[in-house]
Amino acid sequence: MDLALRDLGFDPSMIVALHDMFNFMDETTEQKPQHPSRTYIRDTKAMKATPADVIEYPNVYQFLVDMPGLKPDQVKVHLEDENVLVVSGERKREKEKEEKEGIKYLRMERRFGKLLKKFVLPENANTDAISAAFQDGVLVVTVEKRPPPEPKKPKVIEVKLGGGESSTTGGGGVQATEGGGQQVQDGVPSEVKTD
Repeated sequence: MDLALRDLGFDPSMIVALHDMFNFMDETTEQKPQHPSRTYIRDTKAMKATPADVIEYPNVYQFLVDMPGLKPDQVKVHLEDENVLVVSGERKREKEKEEKEGIKYLRMERRFGKLLKKFVLPENANTDAISAAFQDGVLVVTVEKRPPPEPKKPKVIEVKLGGGESSTTGGGGVQATEGGGQQVQDGVPSEVKTD
């Protein structure tokens, strides 16, 4: 839209004023439920315009997001719905400096506005082990993987004999009590007499 207005002869300060007016209208007007809100449209455009790479390593996932012109304190990283990683920031022009010093833009090609990216994390992502580092306009978010579940070991059940004594017998073992009692063979108790 900025390019079309510039082609029509609008001066950059007028374009900025129109842009601000549309943003103000977005925040104050209510939209009909059947139409997507301006915020939704703006977020969708921001997600498409924010470049990112996703890399899977043996133990971690890495998300690399280009956020040029931002400082680390202008970048936000958080989780939504326990498994959606959200990275956001906003790059603004210095309007006060423009007005104060009488600066005019002759060409504006760099992107200003909201930067946003959302990633649905895989099931094996450990959401308790997330770290983020920001350097040279690139945000690197590292999410550790959970170790694979260990195979279940067979549960050993203790077999108790009639006299309250306990022992563990493995398949087909025979256990007898002195002077008679019960014998367990292949899991079936039977009477045993000794002479």
